[in-house]
Amino acid sequence: MRSWSVAEMDVAAGQPEIISSSDDTRAIVINLPAGEQLTDHEVHERAWVILVDGEAEISTPDGGRAEGGAGLVVEFEPRERHEVLARTDARLLLLLTPWPGVDHPGALTLDEKAEVRQRAAERADEAGSSAATD
Repeated sequence: MRSWSVAEMDVAAGQPEIISSSDDTRAIVINLPAGEQLTDHEVHERAWVILVDGEAEISTPDGGRAEGGAGLVVEFEPRERHEVLARTDARLLLLLTPWPGVDHPGALTLDEKAEVRQRAAERADEAGSSAATD
């Protein structure tokens, strides 16, 4: 058994801390100062945002919205875009599962990563070549 007192952890603002990562799940603690936000983003995995301390507003581009204090739990589908705004200094626990999610760069084998890098380099070369001829 492992345990954490997430509300008491020393986590710097803007420095999310991974507290656990396994073949199934990743848990991350985020300290978000009042007025700061995790801007519109998505993750490859199903995500749960659990407000441990403070007050926050969590929203989606399609108008979904939840707000509250400690104990608020919000679940997102894989790739569902969302944003978190801290109304007061807030402490969040983010759970991602399955870890890593489908198409997550961490889920690629070393050979697949090499292929992705090679394709990206080829695209960059092509873009550079077409820009030089324009």
